[in-house]
Amino acid sequence: MHESPLPLSCRPGCGACCIAPSISSLSKPAGTPCHHLDGELRCRIFGRPERPACCSGLQPSFEMCGDSREHALRWLQALEVMTCPQG
Repeated sequence: MHESPLPLSCRPGCGACCIAPSISSLSKPAGTPCHHLDGELRCRIFGRPERPACCSGLQPSFEMCGDSREHALRWLQALEVMTCPQG
């Protein structure tokens, strides 16, 4: 019997998904920490209605998060480059 893997939780002290990608609804450029991050790299508006849908829709995965914060930052930076509109 094949069991599905347990869902991942965010890595404490990471914040990669709040730093690497751009977030247009917050006018946040790629590579800049979101102004909603606290000193421990946690989102101050997590679970609140004003949190952008793109943020709440992004869920941790092994592909994205890997085994380190550095992996997550590199993966998300690469995704940002691949999805950036040419212009």
